[in-house]
Amino acid sequence: MAEDEPRPQLDAVLEQLGAFGKHQLLTMSMLALVYATNSMYNVNYVFVAEEVGYRCAEPAGGASLQLNASGPAAAPRCAAPCARWQYDEPHSFVAEYGLACEEWKPPLVGTAHMLGNMLGLLLQGQISDRLGRKAAAVFAGTAGALLGLAKSFAGSFWTYVALEALEAAVGDALSPMFMLSIEIIEKKRAVFYQMILLNCYTAGLVVMPMVAWAVPYWRHFLRAIYAPTLLIATYALFLDESIRWLFSKGKTERATQLIEKIARRNKVQLDKTTLARLDYVDENSASKKNDWNSLRETFKSRIMMQRFLVCLVWWFTITLINYGMMISSVLIAGNKYVNFALLMLMDVPANVFYWLALARHRRRLPLLFSFVLGGLFCVAQPFVSQGHAAAGLALFLAFEMLATFSYNIVYMYTSELFPTCTRNSMHAACSAAGRGGALLAPQTPLLMGLWTGLPALVFGAASLVSGALCLLMPETARCPLPDTVRDAEAIGSTTPLRRDRHDPSLQDDV
Repeated sequence: MAEDEPRPQLDAVLEQLGAFGKHQLLTMSMLALVYATNSMYNVNYVFVAEEVGYRCAEPAGGASLQLNASGPAAAPRCAAPCARWQYDEPHSFVAEYGLACEEWKPPLVGTAHMLGNMLGLLLQGQISDRLGRKAAAVFAGTAGALLGLAKSFAGSFWTYVALEALEAAVGDALSPMFMLSIEIIEKKRAVFYQMILLNCYTAGLVVMPMVAWAVPYWRHFLRAIYAPTLLIATYALFLDESIRWLFSKGKTERATQLIEKIARRNKVQLDKTTLARLDYVDENSASKKNDWNSLRETFKSRIMMQRFLVCLVWWFTITLINYGMMISSVLIAGNKYVNFALLMLMDVPANVFYWLALARHRRRLPLLFSFVLGGLFCVAQPFVSQGHAAAGLALFLAFEMLATFSYNIVYMYTSELFPTCTRNSMHAACSAAGRGGALLAPQTPLLMGLWTGLPALVFGAASLVSGALCLLMPETARCPLPDTVRDAEAIGSTTPLRRDRHDPSLQDDV
């Protein structure tokens, strides 16, 4: 190979290794467990801490029992002191912790989870970028399983809330696993790979209400959904690190050995000369800087900061809408378990549409379309007359599909806007700051006290604003994943990347 001949790129090597060989399928099976269970852990409080009817069975101080009889409003029921409350479900979360007339406490569980998740994402991003995707995923997955099981034995409400927040803070393995999933194959296959894993995530959301229906006692329900993730501890033996992360940290020998291991497992012949000349990082590589300097350089960039701020709005919107709609689904008339499962099934066509749209129409245009159209649907839904309930439900389900579509694109889009050396940290920071929307989501049903259509109106307005901000962002579909801040800044500019951004090998496959 001539000295002036272009050096081979990592994407070209990953393409030779294949996307669905034995190694990738084994890795995907491990990723699938994390995706499916993580979806349950994020919203299981919807069924654990659900509302339960109650009435005063023994008034205090000889007060009138009639005054405290159950009725449509909570105020008469709680107006007089009560010595003993009678609950419709005596073994429910609300009954066991004695939460009668404290309606603010059950939603606090969801808020505590989102607050813990917000802080934990920052921790997970740092662990993942510093110690590796594998180390972060194994630590988080194992801790999440143990803390989730510990919740089922909590003796008091405040102990439960503390464990809920702690589990969300240190037990979220999805963030490092997502980074691993997009870094183990060439970019043009990443969207299809994510579509499969996103359907595993959806499967968890569909299975969860069925488990809650079959195992109604909340403590047993928690044990049923958290026990499977104890298997993640074994990933320390079987899961391989991200090749891209190893190169970004200057661990060239380990990365090359891993490439050779994958080639043997997939029965692929690789040219050793190609591996020896593999070009992944340049003279400004993050491997020659410590982690804090890499993060500081990212934040010093005006372009990176603009993207970061837009991503914050995107993440706030998608978390507010998605979690808000999940919570609202159990308030719809009918079987709450079936309603929740049916609403989550809308994510399946959204996931497939996500793959097809991004393979054909890049990133920015589909995201703009989904935010704007979804916002219009949601703004219109409150104004549909009660005599056309079916039309209102159709708009609700259509918006849920578009909201999931937007969520999927934002998750992928954010990871492509920042360099490898700080990719997980920046992605986690955007996700964590955006969790402000998820913090508010458990409280959105309270807006219905002012006007039943107010939550939908808020969701729609936020979606329209996010759609407008898409116009400020560059297109990333035809660009390789940036390795450095300089590479990331060049996305969407006339300055060429050190790799050919128009290389046809980077185009997504359908």
